[in-house]
Amino acid sequence: MQNARLIAGSADGVPLGAREDGHPPGAGAAARPLPWLAAVAAAFTFAQLVLVVPGLGLGWDETVYVSQVSPQAPAAFFSAPRARGISYLVAPVAALTTSVEALRVYLALLSGCGLFLGLWVWRRLLPVPVLAIAGALFATLWVTMFYGPQAMPNLWVAYGALAAVGCFLRGARDPGDRWALPGLGAGVALAAVMRPSDAVWLVLPLAVAALLMRPARRRPLVVVTVLAGGLLLGGAQWVVEAYAHYGGLFTRLRRSSEIQGHLGWYFAVDDHVRALGGRTLCRPCDVPWRYPLSAVWFLTLPLFVAGGVWAAARTRHRTAVILATVSGLALAAPYLFAVGYAAPRFLLPAYALLALPVAQCLVRVARRTRPRGRRTAVVLVAVAVTAHLAVQYQVLDSVADRVRRNSVALGHIAAELHAQGVRPPCVVSGEDAIRVAFRAGCASRQPSGHDGSITPQGLTATGTRLPVAVLVSDEGGIPSHARRWRVHRLPDLGHRTGLRAYLSSAATPAGEKPMYGSRTVTAIPTHRP
Repeated sequence: MQNARLIAGSADGVPLGAREDGHPPGAGAAARPLPWLAAVAAAFTFAQLVLVVPGLGLGWDETVYVSQVSPQAPAAFFSAPRARGISYLVAPVAALTTSVEALRVYLALLSGCGLFLGLWVWRRLLPVPVLAIAGALFATLWVTMFYGPQAMPNLWVAYGALAAVGCFLRGARDPGDRWALPGLGAGVALAAVMRPSDAVWLVLPLAVAALLMRPARRRPLVVVTVLAGGLLLGGAQWVVEAYAHYGGLFTRLRRSSEIQGHLGWYFAVDDHVRALGGRTLCRPCDVPWRYPLSAVWFLTLPLFVAGGVWAAARTRHRTAVILATVSGLALAAPYLFAVGYAAPRFLLPAYALLALPVAQCLVRVARRTRPRGRRTAVVLVAVAVTAHLAVQYQVLDSVADRVRRNSVALGHIAAELHAQGVRPPCVVSGEDAIRVAFRAGCASRQPSGHDGSITPQGLTATGTRLPVAVLVSDEGGIPSHARRWRVHRLPDLGHRTGLRAYLSSAATPAGEKPMYGSRTVTAIPTHRP
């Protein structure tokens, strides 16, 4: 019975207007949510536009997603683990313009709106100061700012999770809330269309919580049905595509596991700690831990989360804080203990939910601090916040600068290939083929690896009809299918010793007569998604 009352959120019966510590509402409790949450979202958007958007080219994964809907180049190979949600999200801009900056601005504005809406759902569940602080904590992480304007799915899973958990709690608290069930289904569906596996881990704790609810007998069944419906609605396209192109659902799941390094038991917590130093992908994550300061907040996160749960234990906010914590831990668990590598973006959904108990902890400490010690507490908090922001900015600037320099180098490579006769319709294979091919307007095809969409013989045959470039690093050997092709030195990417391109006979430098006649993209060999 106690568990049922806990999930229902009505165990202590504190009036809605009361402060969490039982005293009359003060300025913090009476604060209006709209200006505070709008200010947090606006600051988040502004920071992206100033610090991240300018000059940031598309990354490897982004290129795959954007190429599915962009007219700039044929669609890149779509591997088994990927879902098309982010491609749908960028389609309105990517289908109209090839401008990367336009896409970045669009996503920055959209991600700011997403943060506002995700927090807005919670306005009847937690005090405004808690929500504002939680939003600020989440928004100022370098990984959140970096991926805000990027065509990547993880931040949108975070928003879906925030909305789903918030709407679940609103429905449990007030069965008459007409937006609770639709919002719950929409939040789960958003997470599922972006990353179906994350949506499963989101639904699990909510389904268990639904079975513990106290309301009318059929209410838990309705909630579970909505959860299942949102999961099926969002994941339907992924499942249909599994049967259409991957040999079935279980075959796609098995292939997804293989591509991700065979899912199983791994202890990847230390990998994520290392990755916070500025590695967008740490695979394999056998690098030294060189930037300990970048992970201080991560290492103290469990203490603040536990403090938030303790602070809310005897208040009317305990249900919201506990369920946010449990859901956040459920979303983090597979990446910490089942995936053998790390990428900071994987934990964005967990960070979004765990920011709520952390904010609850900070607000409780501020309210319980005696007047004599309040000045000292304010100074300590100001110093800690300043240091935290300085570290986050330093990492963000380093990562963004590296990506910008890499984007410039890739643009030079694409321009060099174009000058050497690799012009649409064309094919690029080998090192960084996906990013170079998209910038050059070519198709990317690989005779091995996760792609494997063409055989070496097929690539050689294609080279007699279309311009084909095989990119090889100086550390790599000569590809057997391109031994007789022309070799051309390419600009360095910065982190490699250099690249060289093996160019087929159909690739003729500018000014020379081309050796092929067809200029239609349909001549490029097709491949499975």
